[in-house]
Amino acid sequence: MHLSEITHPNQLHGLSIRQLQQIARQIRDKHLQTVAAIGGHLGPGLGVVELTLGLYQTLDLDRDKVIWDVGHQAYPHKLLTGRYNDFHTLRQRDGVAGYLKRSENKFDHFGAGHASTSISAGLGMALARDAKGEKFKVASIIGDGALTGGMALEAINHAGHMPKTNLLVVLNDNEMSISPNVGAIPRYLNKMRLSPPMQFITDNFEEQVKNLPFVGESLSPELGRIKEGMKRLAVPKVGAVFEELGFTYMGPVDGHNLEELIATFQQAHQIPGPVLVHVSTTKGKGYEIAEKDQVGYHAQTPFNLTTGKAIPSNKPKPPAYAKVFAHTLVKLAEQNPKIIGITAAMATGTGLDKLQQKLPNQYIDVGIAEQHAVTLAGGLACEGMRPVCCIYSTFLQRAFDQIIHDVCIQKLPVFFCLDRAGIVGSDGPTHQGMYDIAYLRCIPNMVLMAPKDEAEMQRMIVTGVEYTKGAIAMRFPRGSGQGVPLMEEGWEALEIGKGEIIRNGDDVLLVAYGTMVYSAMQTAEVLSEHGIEATVINARFAKPLDTELILPLAKQIGRVVTLEEGCLMGGFGSAVAEALLDADIVVPVKRIGVPDILVEHAEPEQSKAELGLTSSQMANTIMQAYFAQQLSVVS
Repeated sequence: MHLSEITHPNQLHGLSIRQLQQIARQIRDKHLQTVAAIGGHLGPGLGVVELTLGLYQTLDLDRDKVIWDVGHQAYPHKLLTGRYNDFHTLRQRDGVAGYLKRSENKFDHFGAGHASTSISAGLGMALARDAKGEKFKVASIIGDGALTGGMALEAINHAGHMPKTNLLVVLNDNEMSISPNVGAIPRYLNKMRLSPPMQFITDNFEEQVKNLPFVGESLSPELGRIKEGMKRLAVPKVGAVFEELGFTYMGPVDGHNLEELIATFQQAHQIPGPVLVHVSTTKGKGYEIAEKDQVGYHAQTPFNLTTGKAIPSNKPKPPAYAKVFAHTLVKLAEQNPKIIGITAAMATGTGLDKLQQKLPNQYIDVGIAEQHAVTLAGGLACEGMRPVCCIYSTFLQRAFDQIIHDVCIQKLPVFFCLDRAGIVGSDGPTHQGMYDIAYLRCIPNMVLMAPKDEAEMQRMIVTGVEYTKGAIAMRFPRGSGQGVPLMEEGWEALEIGKGEIIRNGDDVLLVAYGTMVYSAMQTAEVLSEHGIEATVINARFAKPLDTELILPLAKQIGRVVTLEEGCLMGGFGSAVAEALLDADIVVPVKRIGVPDILVEHAEPEQSKAELGLTSSQMANTIMQAYFAQQLSVVS
């Protein structure tokens, strides 16, 4: 059977080990060819090919449910569930999503873009099953990196206290999340890899004890305790931990041995209550280059399969914002030993790996634990350190309570750096940085800023490190900067809450924030071609707003447009409108940004065009709103 013929995972039933191995090779070939051509996540999926095949052969997926954590691991799942012929559209507009998506396929039982969720979701499904009197199996796959997330541990704690609820948890243990894992749990798992195979006490132990002279039945009440005590001696540390938490522990199993996997899963399905199967895998398995560089090949842009090297772009790009951020922070940290960079398992993504290499004592990776990262930063700030908490916009959402309670209520000077803010492209709704302006703007003792380009970002980093009156946050986008000249050092801090005028005009006031400043300038040029002259303000700060600058101009010009790359509801435009209302300045305000919709996966420029955020589209929107009599063709 060829992989292309599999449209339902139940077609794996009855296949021999040899046939499954052939399917495994075909999955890896398709996976590698697709990601090499168009980019995507590489290492995680390659590591779980046999795990997926072994598990699916033991389930009836017309009834049983499998919940994948994150979705990085789910490419083989997608190839086995009817998406082979469309797999070349992976992460492209209107194509196959890079993560699990309930609306895409009936076998995607729970959407997952953030880590550490699968056990909670699986337990919820299992409890619902039991409440309705239904009979099906639930399997939750979770990576060992995701176990550093508190939510996963909360779910394990809950599931372990539900002895009558059947739930299979498969621990995909590859020593990695994106970067190498940190913390006590991964260290335990490393010890397990070096331990001999587990030896459980056999069922005939009780009979052997009963046959001892002068003992017989007299020890019966003690047998249970004796068995448990001996079991503790036999079970290596990790297994003992999970068993103490209420799980039946099985493993570690070779995650690339199909025969062993199938036998283990079949046995696990027969055990009542929560069961954890510990599977040891190799990230990037089957592609030697990815196996050797598991961090670099977690995800890739298009690359040459033979050499593993990225296919170079036709034209050079300015340095990425993350690279400029890292370079600037390292320079400042060299001069100030109180600066501590904090990441939540995203060292390479945020650029903080550069700080780790240069100043390891001023770098902390907490693992996939954003809540802990924020409160840890608060603790550091209490003792006079200058914590720089760099977390993707979408992931900082997970620590909203900690931002309020542990930082802002206490007015602690934590500097939040929100990478990947705005439209991020192919990862889709789970990763778009749409909401940070809205969810941070409402919190007292929080300053919000966003640079118009990478040079202004350097000044904002200095501003954030020097600000001591409370929390301060800077959002910046994914990808390349504007290509403006950069300084190596000597950056000056910005005055808090002060924007700038970068273009003058009498007809309309464009107030832009962050990445939309250059777009606002381009929009103003299009308007100028139609005889409409705009004043453009680079707001710099969403909170506090520069009302001394904005309000008089709004009153004088009489037409206001706000531009932001984020959700309109509660966002930057709302802040400007509120300020005008509070000052009793009644002028028309047109807010341009992302409406109340989910932004699906596509190239960022495609998403912007769909949302009406290109310069020509925005100019047309402004003319229709304020200058209908001057409308002309604007493509």
